Amino acid sequence: MANRGGRVLVVEDDDSMRAAIESLLKAAGYATSAYASAEELIAAGRPEDARCIVSDIRLPAMSGLELIAELRERGDPLPVILITVHESPASRSEAGRRGAAAFLSRPVARGDLLAAIENAVH
Repeated sequence: MANRGGRVLVVEDDDSMRAAIESLLKAAGYATSAYASAEELIAAGRPEDARCIVSDIRLPAMSGLELIAELRERGDPLPVILITVHESPASRSEAGRRGAAAFLSRPVARGDLLAAIENAVH
C-alpha cells in the first residue's frame, strides 16, 4: 500500500501489542515510530513528519492522559488516540477533557483504529 504521508507514533509498553499495532499501521500504509513509554517518546523528540500518536492509556510511569497534558504544556497540538482495556465512564470523560482525539477500548477493531487515525489527521 502507498505511504499515506506522515508518521504515526505508537506508545505501548507491551512489546507484542506495540509490534502488532505497528504492523497493522504499516500494512495500512503509515510510517511508524514506536516507543515503550511516554518518557521515551518525549526524550526522542517529535519527528517532523509526525501526524498523530496512538497510546495506551495505562503505562508504567507517565500515563497516556499525562502524555497529552505534557504535550499541551509544551505547545504541541499533535492528536493523541488513547487505547485501553480498562474503560470506564470516568476514564472516557477524562480523556475527552484532556483533548484526546479518540478513546478506543480493547480489543480494537482494525477499522476502528484506522478510522480514528484518519479522523485525527484530517
